Order: sequence, then structure tokens, then C-alpha cells
Amino acid sequence: MVVDLSKMDLKELKALRKKVDAAITSYDENTKREARLAVEELARQHGFSLSELATVKKPRAKRAPSKVLYKNPKNAEQTWTGRGRKPKWVEEALASGKSLKSLEAK
Repeated sequence: MVVDLSKMDLKELKALRKKVDAAITSYDENTKREARLAVEELARQHGFSLSELATVKKPRAKRAPSKVLYKNPKNAEQTWTGRGRKPKWVEEALASGKSLKSLEAK
């Protein structure tokens, strides 16, 4: 189908646009409906309902970053929150006789 848009007036162009928009919407809705039916059938074949498979778990709430509890006295950029493995600089300080108390951030 070839349409010569140059021969149409504004009223005809707007009417054509409405028809095209409606056709696109209808096409999208039909395609989605067919896809949904196909997915529902596939889920049924595997013994599930689509709602069972499409359940979305809520993401966990993000925690605020942990507060820095310890700083390396030799390099203030090296910090540790006290969680997880001890950084090498903490291990070295403890091995040299320092206490965690002496490494506390102030």
C-alpha cells in the first residue's frame, strides 16, 4: 500500500495519524495477548501457573554504609569498620603489640 502524503491536506493527515496510532496500539495489544497465552500454556505444561512464575521478590532494603571504627595511624586513608576480615595493616599492628583500642578512629 503506497500513500502519497504530499497530496493530503492537514485534516486528512491527522485522520491518517489517528488510524495509524490505533493500528499500532491494536497490534501491540494483540501481540502481548498472544505472548501471554503462549507463556501461560508453557507454564501449564510444566505444572505451574503464570502467577507462580512471575512473582517478583522485593529487593532487600539497602543498609547505610558501616561507620568507620578503625584507622591506620600510618595512612589515614586505610580504614576498617570492624566487620569482615581484618585488613593486613590491622593484623600487622596487632602482631607488633598494638591494641585495637589504639587504632580506633577519633
